Amino acid sequence: MKKTWIVVADSAHARIFTAKTPTSPLEEIKDEVDIPATFREKELVTDEPGRHANDSRMGVHAYEPEHTKHETEAVRFAKALAEELNKAFHLRKFEQLVLVAPPKFLGHLRESLHGPVLRAVSLQCEEDLVKETAEEIRRHLPEYLPQL
Repeated sequence: MKKTWIVVADSAHARIFTAKTPTSPLEEIKDEVDIPATFREKELVTDEPGRHANDSRMGVHAYEPEHTKHETEAVRFAKALAEELNKAFHLRKFEQLVLVAPPKFLGHLRESLHGPVLRAVSLQCEEDLVKETAEEIRRHLPEYLPQL
């Protein structure tokens, strides 16, 4: 069997597993928590939004950023995780990859993975399972992990 990594993540937590055979239990090899991403929005933003007056002199309005600080942290964490996976693939630590994450985070993660790593993805599961046990995560995956 090709060396397979199973990455189970959300916007603040990533766990990496491996499996010896397509049907074997998962073995956790890494557990990483992004502390800033676990904070509530108001803990990430220390002051009120900026204010500006519009040109028509109709009044002052609060500036609302396009993305919340929490979303920005999730994107940053996805990029950091993707960079770690890109390096690991280059170092031949795995040959194929299984990604398990909520849809939005999975999209952020895929945006930052290099082409060869994306081609190594043999399965994607759009579920939030990062807090589940290894046994419960394995139950959500096919009986036989796919082989590229």
